[in-house]
Amino acid sequence: MKVLILNSGSSSIKFQLIEMPQEEVICSGLVERIGFKDAILTYKTNANEYKETLEIENHQKGLEMVSANIMDPEKGVVKDASEIEAVGHRVVHGGDAFSATTLITDEVKDKLREFTNLAPLHNPHNLKGIEIAEKIFASAKQIAVFDTAFFQTMPVKARKYAIPNKFYSEHGIKLYGFHGTSHKYVTEKARDYLENTSNTNIITVHLGNGCSITAVKNGKSIDHSLGFAPSNGLIMGSRSGDIDHSLIFYLVNDLGYELDQVNKMLTNESGMLGLTGYSDLRDIEAEAEKGNADCKLALDMNVYRIKKYIGAYVAALNGLDAIVFTAGIGENSSYIRQEVCTDMDYFGLELDKTKNDTRSKGIREINKTSSKVKILVIPTNEELEIAKQSYQLLH
Repeated sequence: MKVLILNSGSSSIKFQLIEMPQEEVICSGLVERIGFKDAILTYKTNANEYKETLEIENHQKGLEMVSANIMDPEKGVVKDASEIEAVGHRVVHGGDAFSATTLITDEVKDKLREFTNLAPLHNPHNLKGIEIAEKIFASAKQIAVFDTAFFQTMPVKARKYAIPNKFYSEHGIKLYGFHGTSHKYVTEKARDYLENTSNTNIITVHLGNGCSITAVKNGKSIDHSLGFAPSNGLIMGSRSGDIDHSLIFYLVNDLGYELDQVNKMLTNESGMLGLTGYSDLRDIEAEAEKGNADCKLALDMNVYRIKKYIGAYVAALNGLDAIVFTAGIGENSSYIRQEVCTDMDYFGLELDKTKNDTRSKGIREINKTSSKVKILVIPTNEELEIAKQSYQLLH
């Protein structure tokens, strides 16, 4: 069966059409810079690759262009929308209501609207993608795959905050976790690579514009850096990660900021952007090489935060078999990987610089032969993971 995977972000739509259960990618692509006159549409099949710069006003127009390319008489891969039997959607926050992949109904959409404030950068756009896809692919089953689902195995001692119990029991305030489809996908790949699916201690490090790190014991998550919303933990592209919450009260009570201003600052204007003025790590690394002190310090802070979490998670796991780097930065920044693994010999990490600097598309091992812990780079494939879960739900 053909499953269309949609990952609808704030200004982009990633898509793949996958034949299941063969896991064969029929076509894939990306619509980026939605809302701008110089938006970019990329569309790939096994035979061709097509790229166009044009104005794409909104997500409705973007998804219409995706479907038009998929069904195009010359470069398309299906003749009619009815050939697509299911559409799998990435949904960032499932709250307390969804702990597994779910068939989308009106009731499900109503629940997702309730979670808008929990993931304001993601959930509204995820929901918009669902609503548009329901119209374009009317005969297909619409399925939601939640980033939060992988973290349902975390023990209460790791999920619960040290605030009055009623907030946990009555309001569901706890650690939910995010990037779950990515962490789940690379965990399974790592366990297959290690050829040990029974007893493994793995730390998965997802580094992109959003960043998170997960402690995984025997394939189950036991701790995770993001929490009630995708804003704390590691330093991210524009999000601060961990801060002392009293800072918020100081900004409001002493410096005169409104709460909405503080929220915007911590979500959209902090992290690497706030520290350097740059949002792209490639620019930050380049500037640091030129001697930009702010960029060098920001990189040092970023790395230091990751190393602190690794240390904590080694303790939580009581051992470590492998560290996995994934996502845009994790897969492509040899500098970040090198710095994270430097001076970590106490934990058994020995990085091979030549292997680390060598690029490849598949899973690769970048540790020295003598390293007690495997250091792996595993390209994430959230779209394939969503396709697998969608197929399993329908079968």
